[in-house]
Amino acid sequence: MRKFELTGESKIFLSHKLFRIRALISFGDVQEGDVGGYIENEKNLSQDGNAWVYGNAKVYGNAKVCGNAKVYGNAEVYGDAWVYWDAWVYGNAKVYGDAEVYGNAKVCGNAKVYGNAEVYGDAWVYWD
Repeated sequence: MRKFELTGESKIFLSHKLFRIRALISFGDVQEGDVGGYIENEKNLSQDGNAWVYGNAKVYGNAKVCGNAKVYGNAEVYGDAWVYWDAWVYGNAKVYGDAEVYGNAKVCGNAKVYGNAEVYGDAWVYWD
């Protein structure tokens, strides 16, 4: 069963066409009909688990958000980056390249995680 769909609302962001998402069912803290953030295509967000992209957050390129991960605020996840399990990326944070954020890790504020970096466990990466 699909948990979200791409809406007709879109915008061009750094030459990527991003679509706002809408929940088709209730799961986690998301209710059926809730409008989420922006993704480039359905491969960016898993249809399984409670993972969600909220508000003005953007996920694009080959990036993937899955498990119970949350991306919100003005955060961006892109390139070949992965955010999964119970990880959160929020604020103005950026995760990109081949970076992975997973476990209970949090990346927030103006932090940037990129390259082949891995942030995991109970780690917090914050930059003001």
